[in-house]
Amino acid sequence: MTFVVGLTGGIASGKSAVGEEFSALGVPVLDADQISRDVVLPGSEGLSALVNHFGIEILDASGHMDRRQMRERVFSDATARAELESILHPLIRSDILRWKTHCQAPYCVLMVPLLVKMGWRDLVDRLLVVDVPASLQMERLTARDGISTELAQNMIAAQETREQRQQAADDLILNTGSLTDLRDMTLHCHRVYLDFSQGRSKALQPLHLPVDNARVQ
Repeated sequence: MTFVVGLTGGIASGKSAVGEEFSALGVPVLDADQISRDVVLPGSEGLSALVNHFGIEILDASGHMDRRQMRERVFSDATARAELESILHPLIRSDILRWKTHCQAPYCVLMVPLLVKMGWRDLVDRLLVVDVPASLQMERLTARDGISTELAQNMIAAQETREQRQQAADDLILNTGSLTDLRDMTLHCHRVYLDFSQGRSKALQPLHLPVDNARVQ
């Protein structure tokens, strides 16, 4: 069975950028965020279940789920968020399991934002966490999404804590530098994972990659 690296990190940490770097290196990457969008497309089982539970007002004029409205709703109401997750998470996990079955490569990357909180560590063989200080995370999130500080704080609070992700990590990328730094660190991880998955290395030691010493020559 293909070696699977789980890729996670707090919102606005840079995990999507790391996923894009792995993909550019030829590694199959599955983005659970994309699956979460696919399972609520018009006509899907997921969207039908959400409408039955939350009401037709969650739809926009085109019949798609109004993602901004739903986001604001669930991140201000923990009960609503739990209800949303109870509907969608089984559908997302089912699609991930199908992908794992058909993934053929030395190793694959499964990118799941809430992998630690969801208790899905069993889906991966190795966990790579993209880490960022809370102040920088807040700055990036509000700038990227054009949202209020209050909503950003609610979104961050809905995730596991930075400390919980750090403790769960096998490998850690500290993303406080440039895109070039991030690319170098991803390349370093890629080479280590490739050597291990192809039998050139017999053991994987923890990789903790701050910007200062992550350069790959």
